[in-house]
Order: sequence, then structure tokens, then C-alpha cells
Amino acid sequence: MESAGRTLVCSVLFLDIADYSQKPVAEQLQLKQAFNQALAVALKRVAPRDRIILDTGDGAAITFMGDPEDALFASMAMRDLSATVPTRLGVNLGPVRLVKDLNGQMNIIGDGINVAQRVMSFARPGQLLVSRSFYEVVSCLSRDYVALFRHEGSRTHKHVRAHEVYAVVGATPAPRRADEVGARTESAPGAAGWLTGIGPFGLQRSALVMAPLVFLVIIGAAFAVVPDESTADIEPPRAQAETTLPSPLPAPAAGGGAAVIEQPAPKKPALAPGRLELAVAPWGEVVVDGKSRGLSPPLRIVELPAGSHTIEIRNSTFPAHVAQVDVKSGEAVRIQHRFR
Repeated sequence: MESAGRTLVCSVLFLDIADYSQKPVAEQLQLKQAFNQALAVALKRVAPRDRIILDTGDGAAITFMGDPEDALFASMAMRDLSATVPTRLGVNLGPVRLVKDLNGQMNIIGDGINVAQRVMSFARPGQLLVSRSFYEVVSCLSRDYVALFRHEGSRTHKHVRAHEVYAVVGATPAPRRADEVGARTESAPGAAGWLTGIGPFGLQRSALVMAPLVFLVIIGAAFAVVPDESTADIEPPRAQAETTLPSPLPAPAAGGGAAVIEQPAPKKPALAPGRLELAVAPWGEVVVDGKSRGLSPPLRIVELPAGSHTIEIRNSTFPAHVAQVDVKSGEAVRIQHRFR
């Protein structure tokens, strides 16, 4: 777990039970128990060290310290389980700070969790909404994720601050992480799992199975190229032996001079790329020539080809910062910006 006092960029899922305060106490207890059980199922795939859960009484706020996909899968799983408990859900990606509360427990404060609560307040029971910052980051991770979102437009709360929100309308996709793919390969049952295992002499079983087949192919190719002894001494026809002609000489140049043979132009060596060094506070999405390159921090250096580039740094809370830079081969250009 990160130490208290640090500012991080995290995904935050905020949930509440619809019309919870209007229910009698006995029904509130039943709803909260069902809500806690559903939330435990939705967070089953997220390691405890990668999340912080805050109980808000009529719901919860979960901060995901690692991959934004954790927040996507968990929030969609909770949305699918909200048939038993009418729940509103909102997700945001933004800066948060870890602090200790009065009981010495880890707590979360900051704009990241505040915006998540605002986005949740715009949702209907059973609906999952996300902020623009979360949408822009997650939609870049996979083409399959783009189809999950539908733009709902701009929403304004009582403090006259507008938020662009997106509804998550697709079914929960299968995780595509490399570690999970590797785990499935290691535990693959049947013939596929047996072939990927280790056999005698430390060799993979698939290599031991293929070795005899490769040997047979080599022997068959050797027999195919051995000439037949009955026809080896037969002289080929003279007409065929004389078909090879010398290459023609180049035509003489006009005026009786020697012919000029054009040589291909030498290729110009490729220029080494330049570097864009970033120092952004508290955070911002880096867009280079209209293409997103990720969040800074943690992004610090971007390699760019030599030439002029348009750099845009976006933050969902502040106006975007736009700069035009001229990158030279092998040199670095630095952009430093703080959103205020």
C-alpha cells in the first residue's frame, strides 16, 4: 500500500443504493447486506493491495491503485449485479491523495473521488456512467472497449461545473491481460497442455514430437535430389547447351564516347528520433498530433521524429494546454506545465 500524503492518479468507482434513505431501517439492513455481497463478488478479481474501499453508509467508494481495467471490469460486474440491489454507479480517473483518518485507517480525498461522486449522481438506478478522462484512457487500451461506451453529453451539478459523461452499454468483455493469458496457457488441459510441458532432457514435449517428423522430411528430400544412374551419362542436347548467351554490352554513347552506366543513388541514412520531455502537474493526458500517448505522470519521455509537432495536454478539470514544438534529431525538447 502506498504511504499516506502522496498524490496519485487513480480510477475511482463511486456507488450508492437508490432511495436508500427513504427505506425503513429493517429494509436498509437487508439492502446493505445484499450490496456488500454483490460488491465482494465484483471485486473478487482485484487484489486487496490494489484497492481501497470506503464505506459511505448508503454505498461505497473504491479507489483502484493499479490498472484502469480493474475499475472497468469491477464496475460492469457490479452493474450486472444491480438487478437485486438498485445501484447507481460512476467512475472517474483523476488525482487523489492518501491520508489517515481519525481511526488511523487509510482514506482518500481529492478531485478524483469528488468527480466520481458527481458522475454517479447523474446516473439512473442500474446505470453506469464514466467521466471523459476515464473514457479517453480506457478506450485507447483496446478496440473492443470503444464499443462499450455511448456519449451522454454534458451534465451540470448544483456547483455549476459541467461534466461530460459516457454510459457503459456493452456486455462485460473478457480480460485481455498478458499475465492471465500466460496463466491459462500454463494450466491448459488435454493435449495442448501436455505439448507445452517439459519432457526428458529438459526439452519441450512438442519439440520431441516434431523431431522424428523433421528427420523423415530431410531423408525424403535427400532421395528426391539423388540423380538416376541410368540417365546420368546421357549428354544433354547441344541445342539446349548453347542456349546460354552472353549479356549484351552497353550501347555506345552518342559521338563515339564510352557508354555511361548509371549508378543507383545512395540511400540517405535515417535520422535518429528526438525526445519530448514532460513535466506535468498534477496530471494530464498527452496528445501528439491528434493521437493520445498516455497520462503524464507516469509518462515522462516521448520519442518523436524530427520535425514540427503539435502537443496538447488535457485535464478534465482545466482548459487544455497546447504547444507547438520543433524536434531535432537526437535532441530533447522539454514541456513543463502545471494546471491551476
